[in-house]
Amino acid sequence: MKLKVLNISHDTLTYGAGPHMSLDKLLPALLECFGIILCGYVAGRADIVTESQAKGLGNFVSKFALPALLFKNMVLLDFGNVIWAFLWSVLVAKVVVFVLVCVLTLMVASPDSRYSKAGLYAIFATQSNDFALGYPIVDALYRSTYPEYLQYIYLVAPVSLMLLNPIGFALCEVQRWRQASHPQRSTLSILGVVVLQVLKNPVVFMVIVGIISHFALSSQIPVVLTEFIDGLANSFGGAALFYLGLTMVGQLRKLTRDTGVALILLITAKLLVMPLVCKDMVDILDIGVNGTSANHTSLSNFAFLYGVFPTAPSVAIYAGHYNMELEVVTSGMVISTFLSAPIMYVSAWLLTIPLMDPTPLVTELENVSFNISIISLIGLVWTIGVMLLSRKFNQLPHLFVLNLFLAQLLVCASMILWNVLGKQEDNLLSKILTFTMLYGSLYSTYIWTGMSLMKTQSSDCLCPCRVPFLMVGGLLISGERTDTIDSAFFYGTVNGYCHKAARDLPPVNLSSCLWWLFNKDPGRLYLELQFFCAVANYGQGFLSFGIFGLDKHLITLPFMKRLLSQWQGREGEDLSPSAVPEEVRLTCTQFVRYHKDQCVQDIVHTRRYEYYCSNLKSVFRGSDLVDWLVERGLCVGRTQAKLYAVRLLQGGVFHQLTGQHDFRDEPTVLYRFSQDERWSTNT
Repeated sequence: MKLKVLNISHDTLTYGAGPHMSLDKLLPALLECFGIILCGYVAGRADIVTESQAKGLGNFVSKFALPALLFKNMVLLDFGNVIWAFLWSVLVAKVVVFVLVCVLTLMVASPDSRYSKAGLYAIFATQSNDFALGYPIVDALYRSTYPEYLQYIYLVAPVSLMLLNPIGFALCEVQRWRQASHPQRSTLSILGVVVLQVLKNPVVFMVIVGIISHFALSSQIPVVLTEFIDGLANSFGGAALFYLGLTMVGQLRKLTRDTGVALILLITAKLLVMPLVCKDMVDILDIGVNGTSANHTSLSNFAFLYGVFPTAPSVAIYAGHYNMELEVVTSGMVISTFLSAPIMYVSAWLLTIPLMDPTPLVTELENVSFNISIISLIGLVWTIGVMLLSRKFNQLPHLFVLNLFLAQLLVCASMILWNVLGKQEDNLLSKILTFTMLYGSLYSTYIWTGMSLMKTQSSDCLCPCRVPFLMVGGLLISGERTDTIDSAFFYGTVNGYCHKAARDLPPVNLSSCLWWLFNKDPGRLYLELQFFCAVANYGQGFLSFGIFGLDKHLITLPFMKRLLSQWQGREGEDLSPSAVPEEVRLTCTQFVRYHKDQCVQDIVHTRRYEYYCSNLKSVFRGSDLVDWLVERGLCVGRTQAKLYAVRLLQGGVFHQLTGQHDFRDEPTVLYRFSQDERWSTNT
């Protein structure tokens, strides 16, 4: 089936006589940035880049590449082209959001974590990923029209770090001081710690050095240093995005149901409230200075896009440093990063469109839903196949998850069918049947999602799943059919209320439904909200595919094992006793002859690992083997025990279930003893 594409010429849509954004370069820039992020995530997930290697890359990015980039741009910065009203507008917007989040958190949070939550949540909502992700997006949009906008990235980020982050750090220090069993720090000592932490930040430090050098060197970098600084600065972009992908590995596992509400509110504040406040502040504060020029509208739009930039990964580092709110901050960083891509694209798209007749805009929205449904449908077919092959569907809660996938599949198929039938004036019966299938299955996805997250072990919970189709049945009886092509209002305002009552994204859906109920002409904000609704409803398959479609034990790790074996020639590797090093041979022989049977008896626990492996014979945890070697006196300390285990792994005494070729002293990594007896017979 051929995808429908948006048929809008952005080159001809401008605000009056003013220049426009280079929207044709935005999509390639987004694909470049998020493609590199995805590569980093895959590399970390598949252990191509280990945790220690990722840490080294992060140190290079933050302590070498980024300082060089900041120094270069601060020295070359042209202060004459800076519109200070815009800079102050963005800073005031950040202060407003920071204070709002901070005060609300202090009001509702529990006393035992009130100050740390207020500090970290406020930083989360205001600190953007300006350099790694923001700069290439701004460069793609404004390089050919307003190249001076690029310098605002280097001005806003460090100033906000010096003004706002210290307040958040101070609140975290206060929380740490209150939780200490013997508090000894004074207010002056807390202030000193905060100031020192701010000065140690490479962004702040190099900005200060760069500004001093700007005046000392007359805005020119010495020729002898130019190539050196350029080399480091140019290495920042790709390395930073790749490292961002590495930092996302395993972060969503830390998310719990208890932190879900806080996470939704934080992401709303960062991706929706922040851009709106930025735009409004520019409209208010810049109007007297720059209001008569065509540049004012573009500055206002740029402020909105700047506010959409996702949270910087450094916020997760702050949370880890204070060991506070790590689950919310790390998960929020991942989710906000990937949500920012569609938000930035649709925002830029809508900001380039002048006031138009609403009918073609709603039609374009339907086309977006159609395209998303097709791609999501493909991902769901794959995901359901993986679920069936893994044979987990006959267990709870995997049974609920499978029903969720089937409901999502039906949603996508119904949306595709609705897009075809919605444009036909006849076939009323087909429209009603399609409408019933679409919204019955859509409402079912919300219920199945909730049931999948429940800790129930009973299949008696299937009764509530009849509710969605009862709702649709009541709607068909009581609703008044309309001629709109928007399926959400095919049965008039009653349909809108049902839609509002049933949806997993309350703020967005409530706003969009109320808009349509009281105003039949869609505005830009309504279209943006509806776009997010379409992504959330018809793009559920993306999330399902990302979580379950690349099953670690069925897809990802076997593929990596096969790839590594072909690349490194491991399938032909000679593991005979005469081919391995002497120390490996002696260790394996000693262990197999005198200790293996007792070790198997002590550390192999079949029932514990039934989720991970269908063949449970001889399965054990890496940390259990290290514990056993230390307890039995075969090794002194965990470091020596780990080396001992590495030799056993090299000799083929056991192997990792996932097919990796390294040993980890971790309770989550599983191994299986091999049945090869070559070491027991070797002399």
